[in-house]
Amino acid sequence: MKDYQPTIGLEVHATLNTQTKMFCDCLNDPDEEHPNQNVCPVCLGHPGALPVINKQAVEAVLRVGLALKGSVNPVSKFDRKNYFYPDLPKGYQISQYDQPLITGGELLGVRIRRIHLEEDAGRLLHEIPGEAKKGEASYVDFNRAGTPLMELVTEPDIRSAEQAVAFAKEFQLILQYLGASDADMEKGLMRVEANVSLDMGPKVELKNINSFKAVGSAIAYEIERQKGSLEKGVKVEHETRGWDDAKQKTVSQRTKEEAHDYRYFPEPDLPPLEPAKVFDVEDLRAHVPELPAQKRARFEREFKLSAEQAAQLIQDKQLADFFEAAESELAAHLRTYSAEATLAAKAGQDFGGQARDERETVTIEKTPQNLLFNYLTSDLIGLMNEAGTRFSAEGGSASGGDVLKIEPEELAHLIDLIADGTIMSRQAKDILRKMFQTGEDPETIMRAEGLRTVSDAGEVEQVVRATIVENPNAVADYKKGKEASLQFLIGKAMRKFKGRGNPATIQEILTKLLR
Repeated sequence: MKDYQPTIGLEVHATLNTQTKMFCDCLNDPDEEHPNQNVCPVCLGHPGALPVINKQAVEAVLRVGLALKGSVNPVSKFDRKNYFYPDLPKGYQISQYDQPLITGGELLGVRIRRIHLEEDAGRLLHEIPGEAKKGEASYVDFNRAGTPLMELVTEPDIRSAEQAVAFAKEFQLILQYLGASDADMEKGLMRVEANVSLDMGPKVELKNINSFKAVGSAIAYEIERQKGSLEKGVKVEHETRGWDDAKQKTVSQRTKEEAHDYRYFPEPDLPPLEPAKVFDVEDLRAHVPELPAQKRARFEREFKLSAEQAAQLIQDKQLADFFEAAESELAAHLRTYSAEATLAAKAGQDFGGQARDERETVTIEKTPQNLLFNYLTSDLIGLMNEAGTRFSAEGGSASGGDVLKIEPEELAHLIDLIADGTIMSRQAKDILRKMFQTGEDPETIMRAEGLRTVSDAGEVEQVVRATIVENPNAVADYKKGKEASLQFLIGKAMRKFKGRGNPATIQEILTKLLR
């Protein structure tokens, strides 16, 4: 088979986080469950109702464009995109055509052609439980009609399904980091369409793609479908195709001959917009926050995390912020410990009830940042997912449920207790669960529950001697060279401590007594 070169461009729509809709004062609430609640004469297209531009939406698009290093057009205007569909109450959509807000820019090596602003359409519902049997009627919910929608169009620089998915995921993160959009694909707040051709041949538009997995699957399928057609000598048609997720294939929706002629013309009810006269563009540029790629690099550099660890944290801005706040607190603890340990070393003293070199070894080997990463991304996130808990009222790793009771400094305190040997992993997990339930400080729980690790040499030696007396066969086996017997004896001693014994101290004393 000939090695065909795919050429792919993306069109990404995202619903913006604004208080009100694009051209009226109706609430912009994507979570509204009751149909046709947030509607008015403007978004319903009643005769004589006049639109007014939502300043917050324009600013959001400018911030996104500047973050992607695009150019703000000196003059931008809105246009009427004319077509008929039941969920489009006006019979046209207010959009932008030849003078968008943003031109140019780049993301992951893919050039941006334009970013423009428009209003969304309503939603068609083909089934409402209890009101009609499926297929008997269709309903229109206009809650979404008129909500501000940003559209980003790339140049055809993408060469594979994997590159397209990576671009869409990174753009979603940027929208979330800027606070421009929640960009939740499951809720329809971000939608992706792809234009696919081989060797710059006829373009096929792919629609109805509602997840990142579907983006990759639809593009990969379409590339192979077009290759198969060309190999058979069949011409690839310029058409629109939809993605059938159930059948995992693209299906024809509309050919070029049936394509819409939108008959764009300037929106007569809205004057041209000169962004620089309304916004301080340079101030917006200067206040673009740290973006995901920058944060990934910094987390790797500052916190000595792997690329995979940094990427996992950056996937959720609130998770990344929680980690950074906890790490900052943990670093302060470690600086205090380092200063105290240095003073103790100069005085030739033990530090913290342990031999100085033992405590320093524990701290270095455990790598507090990695301990923090593991307990946060595995243990704490596990508890949060189990309970449906969020990091804050504004959102987070889960939707709905209660807000997390643990503060970053409290998790840092827990990690500090692990790193200095005060508690072991088993106690730490028990304490974390209690912290999750109550919001109490880990040291308070540790003292109340008696969960401190026993490292006192005298106390450990008493238990070890009793263990030796109670297990003569294991002792004999160890003295014959069976190393596994030592682990057996350590386990027996740990049971006497109910998991609170320090395994390193137990092993050291066992080895000494069994010589």
